[in-house]
Amino acid sequence: MRKLSKRQSEWIERTVANNRRYKVVLYNRVIVCVLLVILQCVGFIALVDALGRYGVAVQLFFGFVSTLFVLHLLSRTDAQPAKVSWVILILVAPVVGVSAYFFFGNGRSTDRLCRKYTEASKNLPALKGEPRLQEEVKALGRAGALSLRLEGLGYPAYQGNVRYFPTGKELFESICEAVEKAEKFIFLEFFIIAGGVMWERLLKLLLSKAMQGVKVKIVYDDFGSVLALPPKYDRYLEGLHENIECLCFNKISPIFTLKMNHRDHRKILVVDGVVGFTGGVNIADEYIDEKRRFGYWKDTGIKVTGEAVNSLTRTFLELWTTFKAPKLSCGEYFCAKAETGAEAGFVQPYADSPLDRTRVGEEVYLDMIERAKDRVYITTPYLLLDDLLRSALVRAAARGVDVRVVTPGIPDKKTVYRLTRANYDDLLKAGVRVYEYTPGFLHAKSVLSDETAVVGTVNFDFRSLYHHFENAVYFTTPSAVDALKKDVEEIFTVSKEQTLSTRKRGLLGGIVNAALRLIEPLL
Repeated sequence: MRKLSKRQSEWIERTVANNRRYKVVLYNRVIVCVLLVILQCVGFIALVDALGRYGVAVQLFFGFVSTLFVLHLLSRTDAQPAKVSWVILILVAPVVGVSAYFFFGNGRSTDRLCRKYTEASKNLPALKGEPRLQEEVKALGRAGALSLRLEGLGYPAYQGNVRYFPTGKELFESICEAVEKAEKFIFLEFFIIAGGVMWERLLKLLLSKAMQGVKVKIVYDDFGSVLALPPKYDRYLEGLHENIECLCFNKISPIFTLKMNHRDHRKILVVDGVVGFTGGVNIADEYIDEKRRFGYWKDTGIKVTGEAVNSLTRTFLELWTTFKAPKLSCGEYFCAKAETGAEAGFVQPYADSPLDRTRVGEEVYLDMIERAKDRVYITTPYLLLDDLLRSALVRAAARGVDVRVVTPGIPDKKTVYRLTRANYDDLLKAGVRVYEYTPGFLHAKSVLSDETAVVGTVNFDFRSLYHHFENAVYFTTPSAVDALKKDVEEIFTVSKEQTLSTRKRGLLGGIVNAALRLIEPLL
């Protein structure tokens, strides 16, 4: 790659320095959106009140409609989050309950959007694993069965090197090293991009690479970055250089629509199709300990090299070709060669989408919990469990598996934190060991089940499992599994174990928790 001239380097420094002004801007669109949403809610309540004045006939009509809706909900055979909660809410407040379920609970999007996403996926190259590796996977029993299931969904297993990072800072250093070596293209997809030390350093690298001829494609979620980036920041980035393209995913609208419920919660960075990264780390300073918001911010990540990166590439391009460039020629972005010197075991990146009717994230978690024989170690920032996951954890503990769950000791969202703690009691009674990470906020999302592991973006909550675009990596590579196990065991030593005696609440606290459980699927 050609070196940049002094003039080009100075231009990059000035450009990134000017970018800092976005950190202190109070964005009018946030205020406008909030005000318009409030007006919609007030208008909706006023309409319901006005209809109620017409008396018994209207009440009977609403009662009839809500009953039909409840019967429809109970008759659905696909897994539903907190069916009982939704039934109670709909029967108590029919209009509000039905509307809330439509926007927040059913996990379905419009047929048009689903067809668009499916068509984009079909136009991408199909990925295939090695036949020899498939035979090895089959020999693993239940662990191999999950791998074959993921391959059936389009995410094959590969032999490839996997490195686990126990901190966001270490992950970011490795990302910067990989970006500096880029020769063809760089893909970035993050829920949050926020101005600061982390983004300034990465933006400098991206600009320098773009000026050297490297194609850079960036995706960020508008909701995740709404308080960190100004309006039309995607256009600003594209204006910096012709080799930079940007997609601001699902731009925020002040009008209630079902698609506003779907956010891009993925974290993916791919360099030249041969190096890929994922995990819980967003592009914001708290993730690399440059800023303390809720104590020490504990996060983790994964680096994948070799042919397995194709799955991360394909995941990125599915979203990109659906919403940004449907006619993009994608063959050049895929790696055709397996990595030499790959470790034993396999690595299997996969993704989940609210548009394909398959809840891959929850399916993987359930399988790992249900087949565990010795241990299940879970780290998650939020613990809002549906009946399936709660039952799986309880059954695993009942059959003698060492089940441990770690959540944050310092919360980022008080209501969600209270609901997380409200889920402890059922688990503790069943023998699940629950810890709170005392140094600060635990943002890592990982599951260790015997000698298999998952690290990615999927939280144990309704948002991640039912509504968001997510991704993760399933792997059995011994060095990475051991590194994760060691890290989680160190987390236990600095966390406070919860017990039923420390979790006792009064009558009022129990009532509040029960009431909050009714809105748990909305959070």
